[in-house]
Amino acid sequence: MLLAVDTSTAQVGLALYNGDRVLGEMSWTTGQHHTTELSPALSGLLKRCGVTMGMVNALGVAIGPGSFTSLRVGLSLVKGIALARNLPVIGIPTLDVIAAAQPLSKHPLIAVLQAGRTRIAFGVYKTKEKQWQAEGPVRSGTVDELLNEFEGPVIVAGELTSEERRKFSKKKKIALASPAYCTKRPAVLAELAWNRWQENQVDDAATLAPIYLHAAGTPIQ
Repeated sequence: MLLAVDTSTAQVGLALYNGDRVLGEMSWTTGQHHTTELSPALSGLLKRCGVTMGMVNALGVAIGPGSFTSLRVGLSLVKGIALARNLPVIGIPTLDVIAAAQPLSKHPLIAVLQAGRTRIAFGVYKTKEKQWQAEGPVRSGTVDELLNEFEGPVIVAGELTSEERRKFSKKKKIALASPAYCTKRPAVLAELAWNRWQENQVDDAATLAPIYLHAAGTPIQ
């Protein structure tokens, strides 16, 4: 059994996954209440699914980019459980979660997240070996900057405001994913983490760090 936790942004997610099916999944939007809402939500999910922490064998966590404070909340919870129970931890870049949920295409995919101060974090993905694979580092910028750089044809998916969606929808060569495909699915995070766990690609819980973007828009850890 694997527990997945995503607190990268205001959209928080939890999932329980056993390799054959998603036992439970929940996602909700919070303000600045990650710390107070996460643990009760986890307890509720475990109870509804008839699962105890003793049945959890591995942990998956979204490592960003995202909000500095919210990322720390999820990572701290996962690290605490991992170190206390000696469980393997698998960190997954948050943009990979968005990309993995999109149908494959011959066109590039731009996965985006809110980065604060009217900026978005984004990564470019291309289809290789029947899956989306990242091309280059995570970057940040405004929607207008992104529109000027990528005229199309491209696919855009991820967390966007209503105004940002309107801007993208005006570009004929940009295919904008529906809101349902733009939500960070914790079950997708769980599946990505599970696959890495099966390949023994686990992280050191003590040193695993979130991905942040500094002012210039390049990732730091």
